[in-house]
Amino acid sequence: QVQLAESGGGLVQAGGSLRLSCAVSGSIFSRNAMGWFRQTPGTQRELVAAISSTGGTTTYTPSVKGRFTISRDNTKNTVYLEMNSLKPEDTAVYYCRRNSGRGFLTSNWDYWGQGTQVTVSS
Repeated sequence: QVQLAESGGGLVQAGGSLRLSCAVSGSIFSRNAMGWFRQTPGTQRELVAAISSTGGTTTYTPSVKGRFTISRDNTKNTVYLEMNSLKPEDTAVYYCRRNSGRGFLTSNWDYWGQGTQVTVSS
């Protein structure tokens, strides 16, 4: 059974930093692209960043480019989201998702984590 477990959320002041982690079990981690999504009440989940199975290709939503960095360690079955210069509008529940393929060009996100709350105070 594939399981994703996020950690690292919390409360931080604007301008601060957080590092989210997502540990994956139950699958061959290196075969799948991974992504971080976020959601606030009343909105759809938004793709924040994604990374290919090898880590060689990444993509970001424009609002986080230059501030967030997605990375992965295939020896630890873990994907990370380094978030710097946080803004109040980054406040959301952040979810880790697995893509069924090696790339992320298709929206075949098949497994979710439980999410971790990130709150940025002004």
